[in-house]
Formats: sequence, structure tokens, C-alpha cells
Amino acid sequence: LISFPHACTMKYVPPVLSNGFDATPIPSAPDYSNQFYWAALPDKEDLADLTPKKISIPENQEDAKADVFFIHPTTYTYAPDGIYLWNGSLQDEALNKRTDESSIKNQASVFNAAGKVYAPRYRQAHIHAFFTPEKKDGERAIDIAYQDVKAAFEYYLEHYNHGRPFILASHSQGTLHAGRLIKELIENRPLEKQLVSAYLVGLPVPKDFFQLKVCESPDDINCYVSWNTFADGYYPEAYKERGYENAVCVNPLTWSCELEEAPRKANKGGVVWNYKVIPAINNAKVVDGMLWICKPHIPGRAFYKVKNYHIGDYNLFYENVRENAIQRVNSFLQKDDKAKEN
Repeated sequence: LISFPHACTMKYVPPVLSNGFDATPIPSAPDYSNQFYWAALPDKEDLADLTPKKISIPENQEDAKADVFFIHPTTYTYAPDGIYLWNGSLQDEALNKRTDESSIKNQASVFNAAGKVYAPRYRQAHIHAFFTPEKKDGERAIDIAYQDVKAAFEYYLEHYNHGRPFILASHSQGTLHAGRLIKELIENRPLEKQLVSAYLVGLPVPKDFFQLKVCESPDDINCYVSWNTFADGYYPEAYKERGYENAVCVNPLTWSCELEEAPRKANKGGVVWNYKVIPAINNAKVVDGMLWICKPHIPGRAFYKVKNYHIGDYNLFYENVRENAIQRVNSFLQKDDKAKEN
């Protein structure tokens, strides 16, 4: 998987870290038996429990028959003001709050009607790790982050899952780690049978990266979807080098890779800064491994100059993703019931 700018600007210049990886301390590792190290848990009051104003499908974690393991994106995108440069400290209250009020509230909450939401905190790699010319330093920071995610997932499987079906969902840096989980622990292993689907959003996923299949319909299961959202007609900088040319792209308004455009009316509602659902906010069509949309129909749209909608990959399709997660869970449960009858 290839890393991706974590900003909505046409060209993103991340903060540069002052020291190399070996010259800086590494934050303490998490203990996932302690709820402190989880941004979201079903029996913990957290921002993944929220629902936007006028949402059509209410939160349903208490009665959910499936789980959701969500891996948040990079929120350590600013110049560090402490000793931990390459990986975020889990004791950093400001960074945790930044994660919760952005990704957990706006992305993890998408799934709280389909399953019980589990979202670990992890020593995320600083944004510089994805841009540094010192590739080994970046890889070491990213690997520390992944080891936490893997440990959290294994703890979840041992202590929380109890054989239940689960959705794996992620965004950006989280998708990088989710891809490794699938390769190492899920595909072609017994655990694949428990996977409802994976939502691997915000990074280009090469078409030949997984043996796990791409979802082909809204109720397909044991499969994955992926998309990266841009303005209609826009090709991002380093389009080929970053892997978009060969990327999987599933349209979250049709749940198909077909090139036919889905009109605005197919969008049941996006969620923006006021945490309110806006129906028919934008259209969507698959073009050359990317998801192209019109300028969102939001207040002040005439002044909106964004070309890269990375930050809105989930928000712009909030209701459709929410409904689809439920649809896939129901499809999984129906198939499982039929298998037991036979």
C-alpha cells in the first residue's frame, strides 16, 4: 500500500522532524487490557457512540450481532512540541482528543448501527514518516504503529470477539495497518470466514495486493472495498507513483467498480462540520482508480476550492456507508443461518 497526503490541499508539505529516528525516544507501548488505550469500546462512553443530527438509522451497539474493528488515520500531523517525534505518545491528551474529535466522531461512528465498535489507540507514525527521504526511519516508525494495531487486534480477538462476525474499517494510515492485518492474519485463514467485509479507505490499494476478493455488490461478504475521493477532473500530484493508476475503487453510492456515474440523488447523506446530515451532497463516479465527485452542495460551496477530498472519504458518503455496513452484516447472518440449517 502506498502512503497518501493527509490533507485537502492540492499540495501538502508536512512538518519536518528535527532528528532522525535513532536520536529520539520511543513512547511506551499500550496495554490493551486497560480501557484507556482504546478510543472506542462498546461498554465505554466515547465519540464512536454519537449519531449526526437527523440520521435515519440510530446507533445499535447494544443489540448488534457483529463487531467493527476500526483503525484511525494519522492525526499527528503538526510539528511536535515534546520529546516523541516519530510516533505519537498515548499519554498525549491533546493528540488523543484530536483523534477522538475527528476520526472517532466522524468515521468510527459511521459503523455504530452495524456493530459494536472497537477502536484502539496506537503509537501512530507522525505524518513526516510518510514523506521523509530517510525511508528506513519512516518504515521503523510505521512498523511501531503497526505492532500496536496488531496487538490490539489480537487482544480483541482473544477477549472481545467470541467468534462473532466482524467488519474491519480504516482510513489512511489506518488502512496501511489494516492491509497488513489482512495479509498476516485474515486472508486464507480461518478468520476470513468471520470477516463480513473490510472498508479500506483513504489509500490506493493495488488490484493485486490481496487474495481477498473485491466486493462486487452491496450485499457481498468476505470481501473488501476501497476508494479515494477527488474533485471531478483532478489527477493528484504523482498520480502514477502513488499507485492510483492500478488502485481498486468501489463507488460508495453503487458499491460497484463500474464506471457509470451515480447521481447526487443516490447519496443519502453526507455529514459535514455541523455534524448534520445533508442529503444529495454530491455524486460519485469511478475514473482511473479514483473516485471523482462534484463540488459538494454545502453552504459556501462557491468559495470551496478543494481538489483532494481525503479528509471527507467517509463523511461525504456517511449514510450510504452506514446503510451498507448493516446490509452486509445482515447478508452475512442470513448466509450463516442457512449454513447451520444445512
